[in-house]
Amino acid sequence: MRIASNKTKQLGQGMTEYIIIVALIAVAAIAVTQLFGKTIRAQMAAVSQEVAGKDGSASATAAGTAADKAKAEGDKDKSLSTYTGNAAAAK
Repeated sequence: MRIASNKTKQLGQGMTEYIIIVALIAVAAIAVTQLFGKTIRAQMAAVSQEVAGKDGSASATAAGTAADKAKAEGDKDKSLSTYTGNAAAAK
């Protein structure tokens, strides 16, 4: 029977820490995408159209509209009564 050396344990610990960091980055990326999803999609569409040599102004305008809408949603007062959205209206 062979006992694992300290070097093997340390390598395993480093891998575990790496996996935790990657998981946290993935969660943060998902949160940012949920928050700014429409804006990011419209901006990426504008960039890809410009790179393809086409006019991306319509997509850029859509990105600005989506950003304005996201800002307006963020500026609204939030409380427990607005947390459930339209759940009260459905009754």
